[in-house]
Amino acid sequence: MRGVLPGVILLALAIALPAGAAEHVVTVTGEATVSVAPDTSIIRLGVTSQGKTAREANDANAKQMTAVIAALKGAGIADRDVQTSHLSIQPQYDTSRPGAARLTGFQATNQVTVKIHTIDKLPDILDKAIGAGANEMSGIEFMVTERSKLLDQARAQAMADARRKAEIYAQAADAKVGHVVAITEAGAASAPPVALQAMRASGVPIVPGEQTLHAQVTVSYELTQ
Repeated sequence: MRGVLPGVILLALAIALPAGAAEHVVTVTGEATVSVAPDTSIIRLGVTSQGKTAREANDANAKQMTAVIAALKGAGIADRDVQTSHLSIQPQYDTSRPGAARLTGFQATNQVTVKIHTIDKLPDILDKAIGAGANEMSGIEFMVTERSKLLDQARAQAMADARRKAEIYAQAADAKVGHVVAITEAGAASAPPVALQAMRASGVPIVPGEQTLHAQVTVSYELTQ
């Protein structure tokens, strides 16, 4: 049996990989972008209050924040779109004089994250929140809710771009594009927003911009005669 087995293996390899079976392929990279204006924004705003005692600062903050949340709800923001993101009470000290720092009072901070599904309403919502007592805003973010579907469009266009390039190379090599051998996605991403127009809230311009979704795919095609 030991003398026969190597011959069996060689025969199997000869059947699996006949002479001339090596594929001729062309490998190309296809790219595509889809630009779209954001349709959702996320803002982080809140109230910072001062008081001689922790209780005084907290009570003042709670009263002011209750008014801000009521203003948000009055502007059409649903309960599920408002979430507390930061809450703190910190002692405040006077360090301007020599010696031990002197306690001067307390500072209470309450921040919420607000999701706004209609960007056109953002300036009005900010105006109402500020008017109700919001005195702190730490950030704003713009999003595209249908990002996956838009990326699928970009992926399909990237595949078409890859096929177009493969046809060019195949024609130059006096060959034809055959079946797809391999597909590798190089990663889909969002490019930095591009400014389109500015809105204003309390005198501050707000630029939602436009987001560009990019897809890149590397495709190998079989070349035939």
